[in-house]
Amino acid sequence: MVTRNEVKERMGYIGTHGVAALHRYKYSGVDHSYVAKYVLQPFWTRFVNFFPLWMPPNMITLTGFMFLLTSALLGYIYSPHLDTAPPRWVHFAHGLLLFLYQTFDAVDGKQARRTNSSSPLGELFDHGCDALACAFESMAFGSTAMCGRDTFWFWVISAVPFYGATWEHFFTNTLILPAVNGPTEGLMLIYVAHFFTALVGAEWWPQHFGKSFPFLNWVPFISEIQTYKAVLYLMIAFAVMPTIAFNVSNVYKVVQARKGSMLLALAMLYPFVVLMGGVLVWDYLSASNLMESYPHLVILGTGLAFGFLVGRMILAHLCDEPKGLKTNMCMSLLYLPFAIANALTARLNDGLDGNFAITSFLCRVPLVDEFWWDSIYTLQHLSFMKSRQPWALIASEGRFEVVLSYLDVIRTQIKNNKERSLKNAVIDLASMSGGMKDIDD
Repeated sequence: MVTRNEVKERMGYIGTHGVAALHRYKYSGVDHSYVAKYVLQPFWTRFVNFFPLWMPPNMITLTGFMFLLTSALLGYIYSPHLDTAPPRWVHFAHGLLLFLYQTFDAVDGKQARRTNSSSPLGELFDHGCDALACAFESMAFGSTAMCGRDTFWFWVISAVPFYGATWEHFFTNTLILPAVNGPTEGLMLIYVAHFFTALVGAEWWPQHFGKSFPFLNWVPFISEIQTYKAVLYLMIAFAVMPTIAFNVSNVYKVVQARKGSMLLALAMLYPFVVLMGGVLVWDYLSASNLMESYPHLVILGTGLAFGFLVGRMILAHLCDEPKGLKTNMCMSLLYLPFAIANALTARLNDGLDGNFAITSFLCRVPLVDEFWWDSIYTLQHLSFMKSRQPWALIASEGRFEVVLSYLDVIRTQIKNNKERSLKNAVIDLASMSGGMKDIDD
């Protein structure tokens, strides 16, 4: 028999203070989106009634995430390098799957309130899946717009506001979604773009912006670049930058009110900057044109690393344990310097004296083939998340406390004669507790 204390010593992920903070935590969020309030909320309120009361909210979240995983897989099958046009039905599938993801992501919280099963676990799992969704939807859109290596930048413009909102939430304790440039409008624009591409074809995106929209051919500079690049620049200027300014402004007000240090607050952005900068340096030094040759691997590996960073920040916020956060986040990025060093060997080999016969063999060839480095990069972050990422506080010291709290919820539901059988409650708990096979009662 394994006791609770022995399990805590074995898993030590959340301290005693963190477990106590979890019990006190209350989610706070404000959505100012007009589209969500007046168009989609009525639909979501009706749609949630299709789910049975015994269905866990996290299962709805996971199902929605699987829609995006399917969409990214379709993009990989029909556009391996994200520079060829898939069949038009694939674009329609991308749009439909993204719409379903948005719907399921919106109703999981309603299901939690409907079944009285809201918990920090749900918030962590929901936002964790959303963080990974940035990568999978970027790959899907990259296949639709034939962005090739520039698909990475579409991941950037989705990841930057997401990280900024998570960072802001860490300080303000309230997740604030803006009125017109929030995730609701962003996802809507993307699946409308997928449906539009199903009608006009993917070839519409690589042509000059002036030809795509003839009435805008008078605009200097932008009319001569490819349409998807023009969209990228416009998104940065009118969506990403204002959102980041909004995040920084809100954090600054809170830090000033608490008489804290804004520099320390900004330091929490450092791991994300290191991640983006490291990948860009790796691509710049790459002899095999990394993002062009292996765009899916680069985005997937970077997206997994991003998911870990977001998960760590959310967990620190839920448990009120910020100490050591930046160090733990940066520890997950230690692989990048080795990948950069491997790419740098190709540059060094390129500089060898041309009189040596070995030069022709070594020239522009890294020490280890970059396909394997990129594969290890992706698998390393997948393994790191699986073994150390507390998506569901199941992998943490707080496992028992979460399970006991959940049992209390089940007991209350049964006592109140809600439509939830004991059998389904046990199945739900088993799916939640996952890796507890080695723990005896």
